[in-house]
Amino acid sequence: MGEETRGRLGTAFCSVHEHFSEIAARYRSLRITDLEPITHIVKQLRGVSRIKAADVGCGAGRYDLKLFQHLSHKIEHLYCLDATRGMLEEVRDYLTEHHMRHFEVARSVAQNLPLVPEHLNCIFTFNAIHHFHVLSFLSEASRVLKRRGYLFIYTRFRSQNRQSIWGRHFPLFCEKETRLHEFEELERMVSATPRLKVQQVQVFRYQRVSTLNRLLELAGHRHYSTFSQYSKSDLQACLAQFEKNIRNSFEDPDNVRWTDENAMLTVRKD
Repeated sequence: MGEETRGRLGTAFCSVHEHFSEIAARYRSLRITDLEPITHIVKQLRGVSRIKAADVGCGAGRYDLKLFQHLSHKIEHLYCLDATRGMLEEVRDYLTEHHMRHFEVARSVAQNLPLVPEHLNCIFTFNAIHHFHVLSFLSEASRVLKRRGYLFIYTRFRSQNRQSIWGRHFPLFCEKETRLHEFEELERMVSATPRLKVQQVQVFRYQRVSTLNRLLELAGHRHYSTFSQYSKSDLQACLAQFEKNIRNSFEDPDNVRWTDENAMLTVRKD
C-alpha cells in the first residue's frame, strides 16, 4: 500500500484507532460471532461459483474464518482490510493457525480501498459500517465491484441498539453511541450511490444469556467501542449503576436473558 493511502488514514480515526489497537489481542474473546449472517450469505451466493471478495473493517478475523469454513470451496481470494495494524496481525495469525489460504491483509480505510476497479464480486462488512464515512465507502464499493456484484452490510440500527442489554440498562450508552444508522438512512445513501441498490434487508434476533459478572467484565474491557467514549472515572461510575440496574431488573444475576437484534442489507451493483 502506498504512502498516499497511509496518509488518508487520517486523524479523524484517531480515538477509534487507538481503541482497536489496544483491544486487538483480546477482541475475539470479548465479542460474540453469530453464525446466522454467514448462513444467510451462503444462501444469497448459491448461484455464484467463484468468489473474489473483501472484508472491509475485518477486525481480528472472526467472521473471515466463518466465511472460509462455509464458503471455502468457492473463495478464490479474500482481502482482509482494516485501518488498525494490530487487528491485521491478529487476522493473519488467526487464519493461518486455522490453515486457511487464499487471503491477504492490507491496511486501509473504507473510503479508499486499495483495489482496482471491478475487481471483486463480493464485499462484506460486519459490525463496522458505523465507523466508516458511509457515502465514500459506498462509492468505493461501487467502484471495485463487478457488475451484479454483492455488498453485504451486517450492522445494528439505532433502534435495535436501544433495545439491547446495554441500551436498556447501561447509563448513557445510547446517548454516547451516535454513529449507528437506521435502515432508511442507509437505504437513502445506497440509492444515492450510482449503480447500487438495496435488494433485501434481513433482521436477525438472538436470544442471549449471560451472567452479571461476565457483562461487567465485557464493559470493563470496553468490548464495544462505545465504551471508549467514557472516561475511566465515568466508566467505573456507570458500571456500578449498571450492576444496580441489572440486579433490580433480573431475578437471577447469574441468568440474565435478553434479545439482541442485528440486520443485514444485501446490496447489488447493476
